[in-house]
Amino acid sequence: MTTIPTKQQINNFLKNKKHSQFLQSFEWGEIQEKFGYDIFKIGVEKNNELVAVALLIKKKIFFDKYYFSCPYGPIYNNNDTFLELLDEIKKISKKEKVIFLRAESANKIKNSIKTIDVQPKKTLVLNLIKSEEQLLKEMKQKTRYNIRLAKRKGVKISMSKNFESDFEKFWNIMKITSKRNKFGLHPKNYYKQMLNIKFNKENNDLKIKLFLAKYNNKIIAVDIVSFFGDTATYLHGASLNEFRNTMAPNLLQWEVIKLSKTQGYKYYDFYGIDEKKWPGVTKFKKGFGGNEINYLGTYDLIYNKFLYNIYILLRKIKRIF
Repeated sequence: MTTIPTKQQINNFLKNKKHSQFLQSFEWGEIQEKFGYDIFKIGVEKNNELVAVALLIKKKIFFDKYYFSCPYGPIYNNNDTFLELLDEIKKISKKEKVIFLRAESANKIKNSIKTIDVQPKKTLVLNLIKSEEQLLKEMKQKTRYNIRLAKRKGVKISMSKNFESDFEKFWNIMKITSKRNKFGLHPKNYYKQMLNIKFNKENNDLKIKLFLAKYNNKIIAVDIVSFFGDTATYLHGASLNEFRNTMAPNLLQWEVIKLSKTQGYKYYDFYGIDEKKWPGVTKFKKGFGGNEINYLGTYDLIYNKFLYNIYILLRKIKRIF
C-alpha cells in the first residue's frame, strides 16, 4: 500500500539503514521547500510498517513541464516494494506534468538511461567504530603530521554559536576557496538555509552544523557537516589563502571526526572524491584513510520520450541541468 509517510516514519526508516541517507530525510525536504521547490514524500507500507520511501523534488524544465529529482534514492527494503513505489511515482508524475524521474537508487531502474551524475558517484567513508588510535594509524603519515603541526601552532577548533556573524565570514572564505580551487558555489542563500539556526533545533533528526578553525582569534578555515542517523557527512569546506602553513583544515577535520565518534555516529562520509575533477580535495580527503564506496550513479526514467528529447537538446544548447 502506497502512503504519504509522516516525519517520524520517514526518518525512523532511514535511520535504521546502514550509512543513513540524509538527502532523503524529512528535514532535507523542508530545506528544499525553502528554496521554492514543491516536495512529494512517497512511501510503501506493509503490515503497517514503512518499507520504501522517496523524497521527490519537483524541478521546472520549460513551460509547464518538470522532472522529479530523488537524490540518493529511493530507499527500499526489497525489489517488490521498489517497483510498487516506482508505479506510484509514475502516477503522480502524470498529474504533476513531470516528464522523467532522475534517481540515484542502489539498483538500476529498468528502462532508465544514464545521465550526468548529480551527487558524487564515489565517496570515502571512515568507520568510526574503530578507536581514535586506529583511525590515526590508518591515516597517511603526512596527514597525522599536519594535525600535530596545527596543534603546535595553536589552531583552535569550535562549533559556530553566532550564526549571523560567523556566516558572513564563512561565505567570504568559501568565495576565496572557490576561486583558488576553481570550483563552483551554490547561491549564498543555499548555505544560509542549511545553517539557519531555526532549522537546527533539538527535535530535528537532521542537523547541519558549521565548524570553525581559528588562529590568533581569526577564522581561517570552515567546514559544514551534517548529522543524521548513523552518519556524519562532510558537505563543504574552505580555508583562507593566508595561514595555510598552519594546516588548520587537517585539524578541523580530525576534531569533527572525533566529535562525531563521541556522539555515537558510526560513519564519517567525506561526500565525494574524484581524482580528475577534484585532485587536490581528493588527495586531502584520502589522507584520512577510509573505505571507498562506488555508487551506481544518476539515471533518468523517462515518462515522455518526445519531451525528454527536447530537454536533452535544450540542455546541450543552454546547458540547463
